[in-house]
Amino acid sequence: MPSRIEDYGLLGDCETAALVSRNGSIDWLCWPRFDSPACFAALLGEPENGRWLIGPVDADATISRSYRPGTLVLETRFETADGAVTLVDFMPPRSGNSDVVRIVKGERGCVRMQTELIIRFDYGSTVPWVRRLNDGRLSMVAGPDRLVLRTSGVELHGEGLTTVGDFALNAGEIVTFDLTHGPSYRPLPPSIDPFKALESTEQFWRDWSSQFSYSGPYTELVQRSLIALKALTYRHTGGIIAAPTTSLPERLGGQRNWDYRFCWLRDSAFTLLALLDAGFVEEAGDWRDWLLRAAAGSPSQLQIMYGLAGERRLPEWRVPWLPGYEGAAPVRIGNAAADQLQLDVFGEVMDVLFQARCSGLEGDADGWGLARAMLAQLETCWREPDEGIWEVRSGRRHFTHSKLMAWVAFDRGIRAVERFGLEGPVERWRRVRDEIHREVCTKAYDPDKGVFVQSYDSTTLDAAVLQMPLVGFLPAKDPRMLRTVEAILQELSQDGLLLRYDTGATDDGLPPGEGAFLACSFWLADNLILQGRAAEAEDLFRHLVGLCNDLGLLAEMYDPANQRQLGNFPQAFSHVGLINTAINLSQAQNRPVGQRSRGNLG
Repeated sequence: MPSRIEDYGLLGDCETAALVSRNGSIDWLCWPRFDSPACFAALLGEPENGRWLIGPVDADATISRSYRPGTLVLETRFETADGAVTLVDFMPPRSGNSDVVRIVKGERGCVRMQTELIIRFDYGSTVPWVRRLNDGRLSMVAGPDRLVLRTSGVELHGEGLTTVGDFALNAGEIVTFDLTHGPSYRPLPPSIDPFKALESTEQFWRDWSSQFSYSGPYTELVQRSLIALKALTYRHTGGIIAAPTTSLPERLGGQRNWDYRFCWLRDSAFTLLALLDAGFVEEAGDWRDWLLRAAAGSPSQLQIMYGLAGERRLPEWRVPWLPGYEGAAPVRIGNAAADQLQLDVFGEVMDVLFQARCSGLEGDADGWGLARAMLAQLETCWREPDEGIWEVRSGRRHFTHSKLMAWVAFDRGIRAVERFGLEGPVERWRRVRDEIHREVCTKAYDPDKGVFVQSYDSTTLDAAVLQMPLVGFLPAKDPRMLRTVEAILQELSQDGLLLRYDTGATDDGLPPGEGAFLACSFWLADNLILQGRAAEAEDLFRHLVGLCNDLGLLAEMYDPANQRQLGNFPQAFSHVGLINTAINLSQAQNRPVGQRSRGNLG
């Protein structure tokens, strides 16, 4: 049985990521990229599907952990009746190969320790060929992949297709482990110095996080969220993934299990806005370059998501040999949503390109060319139904949020021309923008209830319409928005948190039931701020950040009944919401903040 989702910590090198549980077991790791087949897949199956445990023999050890300030270096302290040890885990960013380094230091007394390494390539299905090299390292090969393990001071041996070892640490003693990935058809990857790697890894993260420009009551949580977002960036291309995992369920035992290891234009755009607000402009430039490459070609072929390098084909298939997290099946690899039409991405991309310019990112002719091409395409398709932000699989509809973001796309195009002197058919864009506004206010509005609804001619509420004031479509104190917010609070609230929509009332092609969607709850807090209800917003924000695990990390959803985090982890969307609301609260309460490109509040 895997740990609870919130019991995991994140390791990463901006190429891939690992999840390590409180007990010192790495249960998820895909090498060499985020979207590669896993070699540790215990998270979605059993330990024999791949994991790497380092921990005390004493199962009753007291455990505490934290990241070193400003870094993604994780320290886990184990206290037993006989002593204490600290396990230091990290992934050093370097070119050519990927590594996990684990350093164990005796702190007090003498602690008996154990290690268990189970390598299973291709999502737990392939047992590698393991042999000992002349220099004492272990080589593990299967097909194109090779892992090489080196350790100091620990005798390892094979036992039932598992590499195991027992050792004891006295105060002041240190043992090291480093596991390196490389192609099996190339020379053996070189060994690294674990201590120099630790020093360079700390320097990498501290150099990056030192650019952080926010100052307020939630500084540590905001910085931790920003580091998590940086860890979800693929440094070779600038692409930003939604989460480093697949198939962590939106409901325990359920079927809403998706692969999030890809680059959604929407999620990436939201992430970039949060990074821009905190002063990180370089990432915006890298992402813009990734976007230009990924979207190159006919604008009619623009996708809502791409692979890390801009790959377009992301076929979805199922892994029948993995039972899934706590039995949530199926386990899915790839994502069929890549073929959907989601009109809102036009608005999100146009918004982030505009905000990047406002933040001082030098304009790019190709970037404006892409923006104009996108608007030309949107002129031809904004009236069409689509699958929407929630990626329903039961057919297209005229979703309110999709039309709202189509309005944003034209609005940001107009503002870009007016502010930066760019060329574009502004008058035509104004006519389209105004037409969309009139249509949304008419067809997406339920006059009987006095609220905006999920799609044209429906009566279903949707928390996505909370974006209306946040993007400047309507004032937050417009009576229609005030009623909509109150209706959403009454009908979609679950222990003070918001559902996306009522999955039992909406046919989206899957069985109903899921957790509260954390990003929507942050949007609610932002609306309350705009309505002048800052105290209520802060109460909600404190409730939300109280759901973070002990390392400050959030999944996609939360189950109030079982008090469990749900969904892929850590989730960029959730951390974006945390950052934005923290900054918005600081502004509302006249607390000092750094220079912001936009904020979510207009």
